[in-house]
Amino acid sequence: MATLHEAASTAAMDRRRFIAGTGAAAIAISGGALIHAGEAWGLEVKTLKPQTMLTLIKLARDIYPHDRLADRFYAIAMKPYDEKAAKDAAVKGDIERSVAELDAAAMKQHKAPYALVGWESQRVNLLRPIQKGKFFQGVRSGLVVSLYNQKDVWALFGYEGESASKGGYIARGFGDIAWL
Repeated sequence: MATLHEAASTAAMDRRRFIAGTGAAAIAISGGALIHAGEAWGLEVKTLKPQTMLTLIKLARDIYPHDRLADRFYAIAMKPYDEKAAKDAAVKGDIERSVAELDAAAMKQHKAPYALVGWESQRVNLLRPIQKGKFFQGVRSGLVVSLYNQKDVWALFGYEGESASKGGYIARGFGDIAWL
């Protein structure tokens, strides 16, 4: 299985063109970190391989795709996988193996690791055979909390947050049905 660096070098591209042209939305791997040049953020990866974390981020976006959400929200949502892997070698092995299997399927069908498969529809087709499996279901169910519980995401969806500290919903638009 080729790493992202090998995929870049086999295409005879320099690093700048590789980063600019990948389906990974300009997320580059530098040592033990993922760096997103376009959104100016980085994520340190301590236990998992950086390529594994990049695949997890792309997987998260494909499971719950929201064009208005920046990749950093998906990176934050997937960071707990690195933390879980640090605490339990079996968890680390399961994550690395599952991502390697996904990358192998992508390489077989598209000659690129999962994170570099260019079209969302092609990546979704790679997910269909594993969607009922433990790995996919674990990521999917975990994202419900790790993605949607980020307060910075709430405003992007129009959710104002809890209302108890502000007098409840009754006094804050409960009867408004303009959204209907």
